[in-house]
Amino acid sequence: MNLEALLITLIVGAIAGWLAGLIMKGSGYGLVANIVIGIVGAFVGSYVLGLLGVSIGSGLIGSIIMATIGAVVLLLVIGVIRKATK
Repeated sequence: MNLEALLITLIVGAIAGWLAGLIMKGSGYGLVANIVIGIVGAFVGSYVLGLLGVSIGSGLIGSIIMATIGAVVLLLVIGVIRKATK
């Protein structure tokens, strides 16, 4: 992975994590947490949408949408686990 790809990955992760934070909680979780949530969300989103046979498309916008969907699913799962352990 070259420097340009790494920067794009971090930017997409930050945007997707921030959007998922807005959708799920009303605010973001901080820059580092947003990046981590967005990057992990991209993997979750590609897996879940692949299982469903849904194709968002390619490009930067498609990547952000897919990562945001995955990050929202990830935050939902984390929320359910937190409620179950209380």
